[in-house]
Amino acid sequence: MTPRAAILGKIRSALSGADDAARRAAVEARLSKVPKGVIPARGQLDDVSRIDLFCAMAEKVTCTVARVRSHDHVPKAVSDYLRARNLPHAVRVGDDKRLKSLPWDQIKTLEIRRGASDGNDEAGLSHALAGVAETGTLVLASGKDNPTTINFLPEHHIVVVDAKDIAGDLETVMGKVRRKFGKGEMPRTLNLITGPSRSGDIEQKIILGAHGPRAVHLIVVG
Repeated sequence: MTPRAAILGKIRSALSGADDAARRAAVEARLSKVPKGVIPARGQLDDVSRIDLFCAMAEKVTCTVARVRSHDHVPKAVSDYLRARNLPHAVRVGDDKRLKSLPWDQIKTLEIRRGASDGNDEAGLSHALAGVAETGTLVLASGKDNPTTINFLPEHHIVVVDAKDIAGDLETVMGKVRRKFGKGEMPRTLNLITGPSRSGDIEQKIILGAHGPRAVHLIVVG
């Protein structure tokens, strides 16, 4: 008998013959029906008000926001952002199919660099899996579609998020993530991004870009 088996045997004896089958069934029932916690009312709004709240909360944490009617307007919105900040007219993009299908050829001077960032890009472009209205948070899943390096290495992170993917609360978004990827198929990393990178460690002064982008620009579609 192994030490582990001996310890478990003593525990079983101390339980005075409790019904293991019944206990196991009770545990399985508990895990299959996980109780929900309290969800704040702030994000429980109609569609228009929920998107407005998301944009307002994002701006509150020093993001900038542009709203466009359709994905066809995204290339111009990206170009406008780069020009307004006098940045190189180039952006790093992953393999996201939604971003690949955009009419980039309409902006002749814009250079699209494909693949993960090597740290030498001024601007990167990602497509968010979802947004959280109550906090203005972006949810991005790692992978070739939207490499995590684009989230953190460029100085300027431009993120496209569909209005239909903006939920009122984090719990709703996490439910969507589980449904999308399924059990055992979760992405290696799920980044929750609320505004640009910042730190107040030095003399309690807020420094942007301490360990990530110093600017986050959202393009809300729809």
